[in-house]
Amino acid sequence: MNIREQFEKREKNFMSPFGCRSDQTRGRKRTEDPCPIRTAFQVDRDRIVYSNAFRRLKHKTQVFLNPLGDEYRTRLTHTLEVSQIARTISRAMFLNEDLAEAIALGHDLGHTPFGHGGEAVLQEIHSPQFAHHKQSLRVVDVIENDGRGLNLTHEVRDGIIKHSKGYGKILPDDPNELACTIEGRIVRISDIMAYLNHDLDDAIRSGVIRENQIPATCTRIIGRTHQERATTMIRDLVFCSRAANGELRLSMSDEVFDAMTTLRAFLYENVYRSVKVHGEFVKAKKILSELYAYLLDNRAFFEAELSGMGIAGCLNNGYPVEQVVCDYIASITDRYALGLYKKLFFPSPTV
Repeated sequence: MNIREQFEKREKNFMSPFGCRSDQTRGRKRTEDPCPIRTAFQVDRDRIVYSNAFRRLKHKTQVFLNPLGDEYRTRLTHTLEVSQIARTISRAMFLNEDLAEAIALGHDLGHTPFGHGGEAVLQEIHSPQFAHHKQSLRVVDVIENDGRGLNLTHEVRDGIIKHSKGYGKILPDDPNELACTIEGRIVRISDIMAYLNHDLDDAIRSGVIRENQIPATCTRIIGRTHQERATTMIRDLVFCSRAANGELRLSMSDEVFDAMTTLRAFLYENVYRSVKVHGEFVKAKKILSELYAYLLDNRAFFEAELSGMGIAGCLNNGYPVEQVVCDYIASITDRYALGLYKKLFFPSPTV
């Protein structure tokens, strides 16, 4: 029995019957020999962590543009917080921590520079169907590894594509929109737990809102500090979820769920749609729009850029150039977009 098989045996002995065991994966698109040391989901986690897209998350906006300060969350720190929450919940419920971690680490790989402002501009100039969760799946299936993708397991890919909720329900009513694993559903909930907490912190730090503006019911029920809020939400989900009719149903108390919903509405109204935040994204949309048009019109320059990003294989695989430009724009970081825009559109000083 090799090391991987020992891990798989351990999963069988301690995991809840509702968890997804590594040896029960539906497999990968391309068959490959299993690793003798790591389980299938551990392999997926490592492939995501070592990917180009994962590294770029450190310079991509969460809510407040990265250049504004080192203390603000980036897309990478958000991802790590989601991962930690998902692991904590999965461990408490005796589920597969490795699967939850892999999905969490990969869930935002397709996010554009400048946060949801970048996503909005690609919907306008490329396709209304563009969405970061679809792009995240495209990253791991197509873009990474110079067009060959990461060849992840079905369960991780499913969790990535179904993590997003926008302003919709935390867990949808349509079962087809639910992740096929409980771990994938936990990541979806962990995502909102993470951003409710850290976006509130960053909004106060930036001066967009003041602490005394937070609805009193949210402070009273969920807590005043990041630690209190995270602890309340995690414990509530763990202790309120129940097994029924052979299925584990994730649920929260009405009191905590209502407070989370109130806080979410407060953030949308007072932070995400605030004049200060929106004004910066208007500028970001202009930058990405002009970069998109320039790259379409300057093929030689664009191909050189693709080679530097390690995604030239997408163009060679026969995808329309508009799609590959979209892939490129979605892949670059905030600071790279700013630097490229300056290089292309700002006059160069003469010596």
